[in-house]
Amino acid sequence: MPQESAVYTHGHHESVLRSHTWRTAANSAAYLLGSLRPHMQVLDIGCGPGTITADLAGLVPDGHVTGLEHAPAVLEQARATAAARGVENIHFTVGDVHALDFPDDTFCVTHAHQVLQHVGDPVQALREMRRVTKPGGIVAVRDSDYATMTWYPEVEGMDGWLDLYQRVARANGGEPDAGRRLHAWARQAGFPSENITASASAWCYRTPEERAWWSELWADRTVASSYAELAVDGGHASTEELSRIAATWREWGAREDGWFAMLHGEVLCRV
Repeated sequence: MPQESAVYTHGHHESVLRSHTWRTAANSAAYLLGSLRPHMQVLDIGCGPGTITADLAGLVPDGHVTGLEHAPAVLEQARATAAARGVENIHFTVGDVHALDFPDDTFCVTHAHQVLQHVGDPVQALREMRRVTKPGGIVAVRDSDYATMTWYPEVEGMDGWLDLYQRVARANGGEPDAGRRLHAWARQAGFPSENITASASAWCYRTPEERAWWSELWADRTVASSYAELAVDGGHASTEELSRIAATWREWGAREDGWFAMLHGEVLCRV
């Protein structure tokens, strides 16, 4: 069975988790929520610090949610998130989406947010998600699409940030423009076209508070996270270049007219 071959570009530095812990079912899985029912068994792949996972557990009070993560260290934070909210119909485990350690037809819903852009074989991942989902169940996937990210004003250096990120992510075995490909990957994984509902939604950062938060976490991520190490070690950028990009992010964040939007592709696949 294939195993993970890609390197997770972001890692789990504090600047990364600052972003991940902001995510909720409402702002990151709205396309799925209308399909949930109280009794469902849900698998949340790439659960990270568990904020979306805990939200999903609250939406299936008579069911159960399993949070799965490839990196075991972050699961302590996920367990703490669930405990702090008093969520009991949930547990967390380590695993690889390419070779899930669950029997066929186990879950009513198998969900992955911002996962397929980082894996070595997204089609195999979707095959596995389909395999562990019950007939009539749903595979739900949402991923960003970096080429569609847009901002205002045009601060010098922001285009360079995007080009660098895409080069680093692809060198690590991922596909940063995954959002536009999800429906095609789902068909390659064996879902009939008529069983795939494709959609899109966006995050937007506009207020002074949102701009400060988004620009600072990317500035910090650019110089201090695994992404920074991989950029330098892979020969894609020098530490000086990364420092300039971090300064560019802070300059954009300070602009009164600053605005940033990022598009996500989404698919609901009926098994």
